[in-house]
Amino acid sequence: MQIMEICGKKALVKGKLIRIAQLDAEGYDFLEEPEAALEALRISHTRADIFTFTQPLSDTSPKYSFPMEWDNIAALRISTFDDWMTKQIDFKARNKARKAAKNGVVVREAPFNDDLIKGISIIYNESPMRQGRRFPHYGKDLETLHRMKATFLDRSIFIGAFFESSLIGFVKLVTSEDRSQAGLMHILSMFQHRDKAPTNALIAQTVRSCAERGISYLWYANFSYRKKQEDSLAQFKRHNGFQKVDVPRYYIPLTLRGRIALRLGLQHDIADSIPEPLAATYRKIRRSWYTRRFPGLENA
Repeated sequence: MQIMEICGKKALVKGKLIRIAQLDAEGYDFLEEPEAALEALRISHTRADIFTFTQPLSDTSPKYSFPMEWDNIAALRISTFDDWMTKQIDFKARNKARKAAKNGVVVREAPFNDDLIKGISIIYNESPMRQGRRFPHYGKDLETLHRMKATFLDRSIFIGAFFESSLIGFVKLVTSEDRSQAGLMHILSMFQHRDKAPTNALIAQTVRSCAERGISYLWYANFSYRKKQEDSLAQFKRHNGFQKVDVPRYYIPLTLRGRIALRLGLQHDIADSIPEPLAATYRKIRRSWYTRRFPGLENA
């Protein structure tokens, strides 16, 4: 991976055979003049075969004539917190958000400091496995975690869920430059406190924090991934008012190799072409292997 700057924004170039460039803060940064970005890439000493970018949630109609595909986003339109609580979520999510408070969970915005990083470290080190696979942040030291969480700090909002003064869940929320939308860059809670519904409480405070700042859109990664059928995470998003929104994603070839790659569909991950029944079987085998390796984490 290489890092470069285009139009005053940091971009990443990934891949070996086919090198694809995109904004580092994709989803939080957007291009006002894509043509200028393309020119900067073409004259750069950093080789990129394809450049990809998306449009913001406030503008989902295609604006450019570049090669385009639809990319799905889990998005929530925000007006007021009360409107979200009473009209946009279902009774299950509403009850769980209230359950957290009844169980003694206190949720509030938290300052970025050493105490927050130490609390996040405890959450990360609770289990080496999450969602049926190895958790990549397990065992990371405090200095590494500090660097991870310090990205886009001027546009970040940290929210913590506390039980008996201990951090049991957190959110890192990052806003776009114009503060029109925000994305959940990180959200995680402890397994041992799952019965207290801290993640629902974190979503509720995230919506409140956005509404208080006049942020109109909240996004939570993709609604669906590849050909995967709806899973528990997609259900959680839907219960909490997120909807599947298609946004234009552009793929612009910069080299002959890039043009050939686009014709062959090589801009996508190889895993995208795996049939869902086969992918589902692989996930079951992977979960079974990890649960044998880490006994007692069957529900992680």
